[in-house]
Amino acid sequence: MWSSTEMILGSSRMDARVALKSDAASDSACNGRCRAATTYARGMVSPEQTPVKTRMTARMTVGVALPQMATGLDRGRLLDWCRIVDQGPFSSISAGERITFHNLDGFTLCSAAAALTERVRILVNVAVLPWHAPALVAKELASMDVVSGGRVEVAVGVGGRQQDYAALGSPFSGRHKRLDDAVIEIKRMWAGGAAADGEQVGPTPVQIGGPPIMASAMGPKSLARAAQWAVGVSGFTLLGDSREAGRLFRATESAWSSAGRTDKPRLVTGSFVALGSNAAETLRDFAATYLQVFSPNLAKSLSEAMTLNEPSRLVDLLDQVEAEGADEFIVVPATSDPAMIDQLAEIVASRQ
Repeated sequence: MWSSTEMILGSSRMDARVALKSDAASDSACNGRCRAATTYARGMVSPEQTPVKTRMTARMTVGVALPQMATGLDRGRLLDWCRIVDQGPFSSISAGERITFHNLDGFTLCSAAAALTERVRILVNVAVLPWHAPALVAKELASMDVVSGGRVEVAVGVGGRQQDYAALGSPFSGRHKRLDDAVIEIKRMWAGGAAADGEQVGPTPVQIGGPPIMASAMGPKSLARAAQWAVGVSGFTLLGDSREAGRLFRATESAWSSAGRTDKPRLVTGSFVALGSNAAETLRDFAATYLQVFSPNLAKSLSEAMTLNEPSRLVDLLDQVEAEGADEFIVVPATSDPAMIDQLAEIVASRQ
């Protein structure tokens, strides 16, 4: 049974079997190389990670994505969102990548947030590494880490929209292997390894070894590869389904165990949310627009099934996802109206 998120990815690739074959080929190509690169691949496991028993007692935190996929995000609203998130009961502020859409660039937004905030972590969620030169990403993230004072982390993946690859002139095939190769190369550069000209790519990140890297992975093959280099997973549930999140978390823990890892993976998920006046309509229209690229019919059916438009429903989901073992939940706003973040702050504070 496919989750709503897996349905989207399958639809974007036109034929799920093609994607699976490509994934399998990538795994085959990765096996020996990933083992040979263990020095860089596992170097990002945080030294302050605590035993599972201790961490299970900690409350799940709540992060907020900047409303880059909603309309109306301008300088004034960006300043408001960064200020309120940093002052509020939130753990992170984030942005991601999409090319052929009206959104502001995710790296630009995260860099701005790094300078405009003092406390919250800066999460690049998700960076689509196959689009980029690894040396450039290494430099961008290290620079962001310096500007933020060592608060950056990143989730990386292959993305789900073939249209974005086409717009960038980047091949869709071989993307999984390019992702794995890029992670290893970025970590090597953060560790002081030389670039093609023999010189180092600076600056040196504030965090030893560089910002922690999570994987935006779902399937067993992707998770098996992620277990070679990630500190955890950053997932997403379109319909706000805690059981979907739980299945990803259990699969991640299994992949970590199969890889011989004894550290607990960081478990993150998120959903689209709207609060305030006309929230149901706002959420439906936002989701339908955002998902239109995959299939008009699928976008319509999924958007009409989304229910995270009332405080009580969000509170219930937060409780349920926490019970599944989540370390952090990312609220992805369906509106750029700062009134939503004020209401969200009250909800999150009430749980603490």
